[in-house]
Amino acid sequence: MDRTPEKDPEDWTTGDEPMTGPQESYLNTLAQEAGEQVPDGLTKVEASQLIDRLQQKTGRGA
Repeated sequence: MDRTPEKDPEDWTTGDEPMTGPQESYLNTLAQEAGEQVPDGLTKVEASQLIDRLQQKTGRGA
């Protein structure tokens, strides 16, 4: 049940660019809660996919 019709990250035209500052900040928060490390040099797509996974792990995404 999607709340917004978002494009699949794999279809993003800027997906291979470095992750954004807000992505990095949110990822660091999620990773800390999940007891994980955020790899260096993630792209926007990779960061989005990791956010999705960590949201499921921490229960923040629901």
